[in-house]
Amino acid sequence: MSASMVLAFLALMLAALGLGWLMGRRPVAAPEPVRVVPPPPEPVLLPPDRISIEAIADPALIVEGARAVAANAAARTLFGARIEGGDLRLVLRHPAVLDAVSEAAAKGTSIRREVNGLGSGNSAWRLRAVEADDGRVLVVFEDITQARLTERMRVDFVANASHELRTPLATLSGFIETLLGPAAEDEPARRRFLSIMANEAGRMSRLIDDLLSLSRIELDKYVRPSMSLDLVSVFGDVGKTLAMRLDQDQRQLVLKISDGLPPVVGDRDQILQVLHNLVSNALKYGQTGTPITVRAGVENGAVKIVVADVGEGIAPEHLPRLTERFYRVDSQRSRKMGGTGLGLAIVKHIVERHRGRLEIESRQGEGTEVSFTLPIARAEAPAPALS
Repeated sequence: MSASMVLAFLALMLAALGLGWLMGRRPVAAPEPVRVVPPPPEPVLLPPDRISIEAIADPALIVEGARAVAANAAARTLFGARIEGGDLRLVLRHPAVLDAVSEAAAKGTSIRREVNGLGSGNSAWRLRAVEADDGRVLVVFEDITQARLTERMRVDFVANASHELRTPLATLSGFIETLLGPAAEDEPARRRFLSIMANEAGRMSRLIDDLLSLSRIELDKYVRPSMSLDLVSVFGDVGKTLAMRLDQDQRQLVLKISDGLPPVVGDRDQILQVLHNLVSNALKYGQTGTPITVRAGVENGAVKIVVADVGEGIAPEHLPRLTERFYRVDSQRSRKMGGTGLGLAIVKHIVERHRGRLEIESRQGEGTEVSFTLPIARAEAPAPALS
């Protein structure tokens, strides 16, 4: 075989092999993109101590030594967030609580105490500290403020009622004996005595009503009102209620209300009671025929209401005590006019419940001004200031 033939045979073989390779080759699919799946988030787990006391509705702490290692939501609200993990001697700083925790840890028993002054306001709490097996102490606080107020209200009511009712009851008893005895057949005397007895009975009824009203107000003194109140309609109701008494004394109720007076946060019935008491006092102690002025406007971010009369005024030494229960500048005159000595005490407690400020100014021979403030319900364009 010649060399040319050999080369031709090799070329033919190579061509056949190449054709077979090309015919047998398949296209390679593009690789699928790789999806990266993030790992599931780890669950947020509360410490075991926190889990155990979060089920307690009252404020609760777990204390180790002098440190609160755990506090539930109610405790964090009462003492602040820093109570958890904080040193009680620095964060709480209440000797009675610290003593109860130390005693429970030392004796391994349950300790009960009643403490005041925790959190805000003059609140009362019943504390229970229990030592656990691991040396920690569980401290639970129960709010007993309302129970203490109710108890004090009952005691005050009995004491005040028994003291103030003694005089009118003695008067009634004396007139009854007179009507049953010497004046039994004396018609003019009987009419006069019965009129006095009716006045005394009415005064006792008003006294009991005022005492009950004052007790209810004190019971709710820590519960701040939340309703929005339009004062313009309240002023109108006061004028209608006292219209007959104003006419009888030839008096006029003059309203000076600033335009655009914003609504306030307040209890309508209680604000009515405040205005009724203040205008009634102006009727009793102001001069016949003179006006009683009620002014209202915005001052220092609150609504200020002023009730002013024209009269004899009040001596400066009496002003600080006017809001005390049963304090009267002139006891004889006050009783003759049917006063109970509780009107301004009721006003003071209602204004305090509304987080307002009460002020009394008086100039002898000119008259008296009583003013109080109420918080504005929502932000509005300010009304003109008091003139």
